[in-house]
Amino acid sequence: MKEKMESLRQRFSKEVENAKNSEAVEKLRVAYLGKKGEVTELLKGLKEVSGDQKKELGQHINQLKRQVEEHLAQKLSQITAMEEQALIDSAEQYDVTLPTAIQSGSYHPVTIIQRQLEEIFASMGFVVEDFKEIVTDYECFEAVNIPKDHPARDMQDTYYLDNGQLLKTHTSAAQNHILRKYGAPCRAIFPGRCFRNEATDASHETTFFQMEGIMVDRNISISNLIYFMKTMLSEVFERDVKVRLRPGFFPFVEPGFELDINCLICGGEGCSTCHHSGWVELCPCGMIHPNVLKEGGIDPEKYTGFAFGLGLTRLVMMKYGVKDIRDLNSGNLKALSQFRHE
Repeated sequence: MKEKMESLRQRFSKEVENAKNSEAVEKLRVAYLGKKGEVTELLKGLKEVSGDQKKELGQHINQLKRQVEEHLAQKLSQITAMEEQALIDSAEQYDVTLPTAIQSGSYHPVTIIQRQLEEIFASMGFVVEDFKEIVTDYECFEAVNIPKDHPARDMQDTYYLDNGQLLKTHTSAAQNHILRKYGAPCRAIFPGRCFRNEATDASHETTFFQMEGIMVDRNISISNLIYFMKTMLSEVFERDVKVRLRPGFFPFVEPGFELDINCLICGGEGCSTCHHSGWVELCPCGMIHPNVLKEGGIDPEKYTGFAFGLGLTRLVMMKYGVKDIRDLNSGNLKALSQFRHE
């Protein structure tokens, strides 16, 4: 067997030396080290040898196997370097000062709308805050007047984690943090991504973007809320937009409202986006509940405030005429690349 191994070693050395490309190296690897390779067959033949001779032959065969592996790796490295250099040598000369032919990227439409809103609210004295996506049950629910057994929790099908935390279901999860950070008076907006186990359709997704806003000061009323919402919408759409306020229940505001916008996809005629109603729910809002102010360390006897949760994703649909909300998370570059930051 030792003579066979020596003959195999010499033959392999000649063949690996003559290998001209990476494909030839791979064929050699299979021929010698594959499941039916020659070195592999030598190892299988050890079962017919017994005693000390088996141990000695096993050591020699393993040594041969390592040599084959090392030579193959070295040859492949040499060939790869040669192939790369050949590509460099054959490449045409080019002028680095020429403009690139690659099309520049674009912002996601949600990013465009978010930055526009941040500028609008900043001009009205609001600070822009960021907040985490994984929150505690207290932050998402209890701090905004939704106790553990409150039926309002059934309105938000929540993704819970094994450690008891959860993916925030609404940007209201940041309210307590913002109130404690700034106290009263304060004006703040805090955009973010939210998650709910929704049944998806043209206007509902499991992952969506909102922008929460709060204003707390002395003598704040619903008229202040309406003013800021109308100002914001007229700036975003650059035209008059028909809106309506209707009563809505949200545990963290009292009274609470739903601000609906006339569907700009169909002009109020009715389509799949607005479920053929002519209206799209855009902005739950209302006066901050006294319990939420107390939890945030603010005296509700001295201060009042309003809060709103603006659906950024739905706002994008209305502004750009996107008929299906699922397109925005699809990663479809053909659909998304049409948007440009103005």
